[in-house]
Amino acid sequence: MNVANAPLLSLVTFLPLVGVAFIAFLPRDAVQNARYIALWTTLVTFAVSLLIWINFDTTTANFQFVEERPWLGVFTYRVGVDGISMLFVILTTFLMPLCILASWESVETRVKEYMMAFLVMETLMVGVFCALDLVLFYLFFEASLIPMFIIIGVWGGPRRVYASFKFFLYTLLGSLLMLLAMMAMYWHAGTTNVITLLSTKFPAEMQWWLWLAFFASFAVKLPMWPVHTWLPDAHVEAPTAGSVILAAILLKMGGYGFLRFSVPMFPIASQELAPLVFALSVIAIIYTSLVALAQEDVKKLIAYSSVAHMGFVTMGIFTFTVQGIDGAIFQMLSHGIVSAALFLCVGVIYDRMHTREIAAYGGLVNRMPIYAFCFMVFTMANVGLPGTSGFIGEFLTLLAAFKTNTWVAFLATTSVVLSASYMLYLYRRVIFGALEKASLKAITDMTPREIIVMAPLVILTILFGFYPAPILDVTAASVKALVQNYEAAINTAAAALAR
Repeated sequence: MNVANAPLLSLVTFLPLVGVAFIAFLPRDAVQNARYIALWTTLVTFAVSLLIWINFDTTTANFQFVEERPWLGVFTYRVGVDGISMLFVILTTFLMPLCILASWESVETRVKEYMMAFLVMETLMVGVFCALDLVLFYLFFEASLIPMFIIIGVWGGPRRVYASFKFFLYTLLGSLLMLLAMMAMYWHAGTTNVITLLSTKFPAEMQWWLWLAFFASFAVKLPMWPVHTWLPDAHVEAPTAGSVILAAILLKMGGYGFLRFSVPMFPIASQELAPLVFALSVIAIIYTSLVALAQEDVKKLIAYSSVAHMGFVTMGIFTFTVQGIDGAIFQMLSHGIVSAALFLCVGVIYDRMHTREIAAYGGLVNRMPIYAFCFMVFTMANVGLPGTSGFIGEFLTLLAAFKTNTWVAFLATTSVVLSASYMLYLYRRVIFGALEKASLKAITDMTPREIIVMAPLVILTILFGFYPAPILDVTAASVKALVQNYEAAINTAAAALAR
């Protein structure tokens, strides 16, 4: 199929808005229609996005499916994907139908608005990974805050207003510095074209300030220690599908930002400030793992484990090696699947018992064997067990870190023990033991709808654990080019200093 000339990326980006328009004109009581329109819209969007993967050329590091149109006078609507960004588009479109299905029965108030918020969210998230213009990227990056702010604030838990404002203010404040940096880049280079900026050599002293400004935004989004405190609150209060999107996609925007902007555009500053990133990554991995051990709320425990896993991502990226960056991308994609699945697992039992306290459960394997199996697969993947997708990313990042800095690798490896401690503690308390609590005696196993949601996540978690090639083949050329360009820039700078 020749789709080279088709505006595939724009189609995937804006197709969800068609669903929004249909839902907007439905009468308020047409709740079931709103659900079906949202589901079919996300399924069609996912199907179209697969054409991008099918027709993607893995042998080149160049941007593909590039579209350019005049927009806002001096700025251009410019989109395209390379091996680093393409899979994040697929991950986004893949998870959205699962989110709609997961919310099918649990969301009963303002269903129309809920479905519209998720479809708008999909457009903005896909836009972030496709944008090849600074202004366009910033608009998508910032606008994605709004639907998530509404989702947490309207359909969240008892402290939803506090959590949504904390999430909004943290991420907005970080991004304001990035906006100033983008303006400085435009004044220096005379363009907002990301492709041009990737080959622009910014002065070394300017790189420092630009890097720090971008870091302020991406570190909050990822989130890195110590600006991670908004994440557990947001997760605990968000509805199940909101937590899925937050953990699986929104967090990855920070890691993607480092790969797209910080490392390739500011290589000298990246090299000089890498020890700072290593220190924060190691603290995140160890500290948040210890905090996770102390949690009594299932969602909070998984939220803190997400911060620890993102520590591996930043550690891998700033090794500036092919192995490290491959591992970081794989870890982000794997975490996108596994963390989404874990939050969906929490949603299954929360829908039945309306509590997330670990102490409220126990012995579920006696009543919910299918659920116990699914939860076990994702628990093992979160620990990083060989044979699951969680192992590949952690192993590659630790291998790269060991070559770069042995102490960083040694300290980060403690996470293997710590993550096993808190995840197995959670699994034992919830799943095993005698079914003693009277409230659990009538609990039922997963419904066909819940099994349909979980099945593809179980399959992918195991498949990518044994066969990571589909991901690593796509990223190979782009990652190799990124590392080569970084090394060339560092060597040029070193030669200039030697003179």
